[in-house]
Amino acid sequence: MSTNREKSSFSIQPATTAEDLLEITDLFTAYAESLNIDLSFQDFTTELSNLPGKYSPPNGVLLLARNDNGRAIGCVGLRPLDDEEVCEMKRLYVTPEGRGTGLGKALVKEVIQKAKAMGYQVMRLDTLASMEAAKALYMGLGFVERKAYYDTPIEGTVFFELDLKAI
Repeated sequence: MSTNREKSSFSIQPATTAEDLLEITDLFTAYAESLNIDLSFQDFTTELSNLPGKYSPPNGVLLLARNDNGRAIGCVGLRPLDDEEVCEMKRLYVTPEGRGTGLGKALVKEVIQKAKAMGYQVMRLDTLASMEAAKALYMGLGFVERKAYYDTPIEGTVFFELDLKAI
């Protein structure tokens, strides 16, 4: 998948090589730093050291976006939840260089398609109430707010769900 918008283009592919996973690790780290919150309750350090971990095929995927120069500029992960029909989108991140190009929306649309192809019926995610652009993106793609599906110590966490059968 590629797109052009204001002289920006990118490609999105599953992360499959050791180099891809190192770039995902760097992007996940930048994502965590951008949040300015402690993700230890999610065992984030272990997640990083075990990539692809829960994002492994055939029930998960890590998508990596690169610009025309091959530089990694965004990512998103998909992993199963306890119910085999339910998956979770995690760690959507676009570097400052990739912002404003439509990359965030393209990553979400691509991960939705991957989830449908894997047979998932429902996709869930969480975000922070302060992340207005992310919330608008999710709602614009059909996600609806729902009650919490896990316990979190982070105040202002907002939970969303998408019925994949309806799209």
